[in-house]
Amino acid sequence: MTARKILFLILDGVSDRPCAILQGKTPLQYARTPVLDALAETGICGIMDPVATGVRPGSDTSHLALLGYNPEKYYTGRGPLEAEGCGIHMEKGMIGFRANFATMDANGVITDRRAGRIRDTTALCTAVRERVDLSDFGVSFQFRPGAGHRAALAFRGEGLGAGVSSNDPKKEGVPMPRIRPVTDDPRAAKTAEAANAFIAQALPILADHAINRERVRTDLPPANCILLRGSGEMGHFPPFPEKYGISGVVISAATLITGIGKAVGLEHISVAGANGSTSSNLEGKIAAALGELEHRDFVLVNIKGADEAGHDGDARAKAAFIERLDRALEPLADIDSTLLLVCADHSTPCDIRDHSADPVPVLIRGEGVRVDHVRAFDEISCATGGLHRITGPSLMPILLDLINKTHKYGA
Repeated sequence: MTARKILFLILDGVSDRPCAILQGKTPLQYARTPVLDALAETGICGIMDPVATGVRPGSDTSHLALLGYNPEKYYTGRGPLEAEGCGIHMEKGMIGFRANFATMDANGVITDRRAGRIRDTTALCTAVRERVDLSDFGVSFQFRPGAGHRAALAFRGEGLGAGVSSNDPKKEGVPMPRIRPVTDDPRAAKTAEAANAFIAQALPILADHAINRERVRTDLPPANCILLRGSGEMGHFPPFPEKYGISGVVISAATLITGIGKAVGLEHISVAGANGSTSSNLEGKIAAALGELEHRDFVLVNIKGADEAGHDGDARAKAAFIERLDRALEPLADIDSTLLLVCADHSTPCDIRDHSADPVPVLIRGEGVRVDHVRAFDEISCATGGLHRITGPSLMPILLDLINKTHKYGA
């Protein structure tokens, strides 16, 4: 019997390195994961370089690669993908940025790049959107909230270019830099000027907002400035249904992943309580995925909590989240006629609090799969599996062949 559908489950940033606080084990090795281990035992496993060996992938480039869209060809910057995921339809000529709400002190020094991981910035975005005025630059804009401290900004106007730097210092304890053009193109200079004006005008609006006054009163970091990065124009992606001959959806609370899905032609399915953090509604996402599989060929699910714990450098929290995730995956043990892929999009080691180039574990389970001898889902066990070491762009061809959707090469 051959599987007919694909459930593509990405455990964002779940892969790691040995952690001293976890007795020299990775969070995946340390956590109790009977469901993931059972899936590994009944499937075929391996390790994977999401983009290529030795490349530290972003979540954007890795997801594009995993879906079979070569980032060297299709990636134009994270900003337009974030914007699309936040509900801003990116049209030709528009410039998109990803944004963070952050905390800045009276001396202009960034003290928290995520404003204490503030959970809801809807009202802050509305205030900025209603009061910032870029008409002197001939620029209109859209500014919308994403998950947690994240947001997206898009400029529309004549003579704009995406070749600009970021005002994100990438670390705390240093001043916020100005955005500058990184090319000699005058269009980039205009975009940089408009972006700096947007940031400057937003400062007093945010400082005086009731949400931030309350956060200061309760000793929480105020979301009083905006960091912009990842500028770009939306590229053209061959539609997923035409590229592969299957229809699909994306289930994700992360606006970036939602934006990538929408950009390639996957319909977004929202889930109440899904927030892209360690407190996300995991059971709801899995239930939604199973519901969609009743009438869809392909379901992409991104679960992000482990990545958040990795960026925070909290190995115990990461292991605890993995155990909660494992329990939520229990309904997947009973699915049939469906090929289940489980992998990470990149490693997020707690020791470095960022992405690394370490390969990630991957398993495929379903009808027609050659079961190997792996008995646990972790970075070391999976390395001994029958898939061996593959790259992310290999995944879709492998999966399509297993559901008999590929064509013979040659006579």
